[in-house]
Amino acid sequence: MGLSQHCVLGESGENLACDELRRQGYAILARRYRTRAGEIDIVARDGNALVFVEVKTRRSARCGRPGDALTFAKRHRVTMMAADWLARHRIRASECRFDVVAVTVIEGRPSVTVVRGAFIVGE
Repeated sequence: MGLSQHCVLGESGENLACDELRRQGYAILARRYRTRAGEIDIVARDGNALVFVEVKTRRSARCGRPGDALTFAKRHRVTMMAADWLARHRIRASECRFDVVAVTVIEGRPSVTVVRGAFIVGE
């Protein structure tokens, strides 16, 4: 898959993820928040919780489930980017959570799964 196809798939996955999160009652605060360490796909509010969401989109199950791509190093980067977002926005969240939205598109049909509390800081 070329880079442009990869970007289109990723953007499509993020759009599907936002739609599903909204359907479940999340309020989307930011998308594609960039830092030196990388990018947070979605920042949202779910009730009182501030949620940092990683979206993983795949065209097949051959490479494993989308959520399996969150290595320890990636989880560490996401937590560092979340700390940056909180500091820049001067927000003291009473509850922060890290969710993963797994999007699998097989034969043009998307499947979207939200994994709440997918990992804990330092895990």
